[in-house]
Amino acid sequence: MITQEQKDIAQGCMEFALKNGCQQARISFAVADNSSFDFRNTQLDKLQQSSENKLYIELFVDGRYGSFSTNRLEREEVQALIREGITSTRFLAQDLARRLPDSSRYYLGKGDGLELYDDAYLSINVNSKIDLLKQTTAEVYGKDKRVISVTSSYEDNRSAEYMVASNGFEAFSQDSSFSLSSEVALKTDTDARPESFWYDSTIFWKDLQKEGIARKAFERALGKVGQKQTASGKYQLLLDNTQASRIVSPLISALMGTSLQQKNSFLIDRLGKQIMPPSVTIHDTPHLARSFGARWYDGEGVATSDLQIIEKGVLQTYFIDTYNSVKMGVEPTISSPSILNFELGNTDFNGLLRQIEHGIWVSAFNGGNTNQTTGDFSMGIEGFLIKDGKVVSPIGEMNITGNILDLWKNLVAVGNDPRKNSPWKIPALLFEGVLFNGL
Repeated sequence: MITQEQKDIAQGCMEFALKNGCQQARISFAVADNSSFDFRNTQLDKLQQSSENKLYIELFVDGRYGSFSTNRLEREEVQALIREGITSTRFLAQDLARRLPDSSRYYLGKGDGLELYDDAYLSINVNSKIDLLKQTTAEVYGKDKRVISVTSSYEDNRSAEYMVASNGFEAFSQDSSFSLSSEVALKTDTDARPESFWYDSTIFWKDLQKEGIARKAFERALGKVGQKQTASGKYQLLLDNTQASRIVSPLISALMGTSLQQKNSFLIDRLGKQIMPPSVTIHDTPHLARSFGARWYDGEGVATSDLQIIEKGVLQTYFIDTYNSVKMGVEPTISSPSILNFELGNTDFNGLLRQIEHGIWVSAFNGGNTNQTTGDFSMGIEGFLIKDGKVVSPIGEMNITGNILDLWKNLVAVGNDPRKNSPWKIPALLFEGVLFNGL
């Protein structure tokens, strides 16, 4: 997707910046194509296609940093932007922590081998995409009188980036993605209008699930009929593999260099300490081929590698980029995780559900927040009351409260069923003693 001419433009921008007052520069040329379609009930509701060619320019001038972008690629205009950018950057306050990574940390390969791009992308015609949406919607619409509407959506994307830095980095990456989703809304005997969705996403068109998406959304919507609150109290909490990321996300945010540097993290000074039960081991595996999130280098060009994040409950690493490492006076690691992999347990979601005596399966979160400094949280939820290993009734309009670290200390089981169409491959999780607020 990136042409030699576009690479030459990026190289020329870097050379021009260095000749006109920059001590360092990093240039990225990004291109992308996207198409999306919505099909509602019996007709096409939306069709959108877009393309992007954009140049990203990062300038390091006299201890100052400026970033600029443009999609106007004529040589004279780009050079004028760089001149003006250099002048503007000199008006900024000095920040000596702004610098390129040490060149010894760069990725030096060719960027291939991860199988992230589908060569068949351009051969899939519009009619095939619309036919897929019609077929998906027809799985449910008109088949049950309770169905009010079915909206199915298809989206595909391909993108590529060429990045070059003045201290020796040069690399190219490209990827593709395909997604299919469906949302189903139902009418009931009350004013309630339960609705739910389901989706699949893949890197390769041939791997995309093309049947059953709307039926799954319909089943999930049916499960919400008759939702009501149940009594407040402490319950076992079961998260399926579509929802478990919600309580992993605050942990990852607290491990980021920006949060640590700004003292806005509940995991400050916890490196090498036990923060979870010994049953929890989480690895970052960035070189997992044909997987969302796979990459050879991060946004700075720093080479990625397998990392232990949590090992038997002990925190092993932070995610610290060059800037925050200098600000904090510590060694850099990597700017962010790539692919999260849990060490798996011995049973899947259904097996965990059968272990529950008195609990709640949370099938969706509805808003809420986590205090990044303390780890305290409050989250709205919906799901199902579970007794003696069986689903009793749907519940809604409740929330869970507590502290993220305390919650993880109450983890009793890890499933073996991570959802594979996500860079965060998190299985079902079972906790005990979680406070639910309802009636």
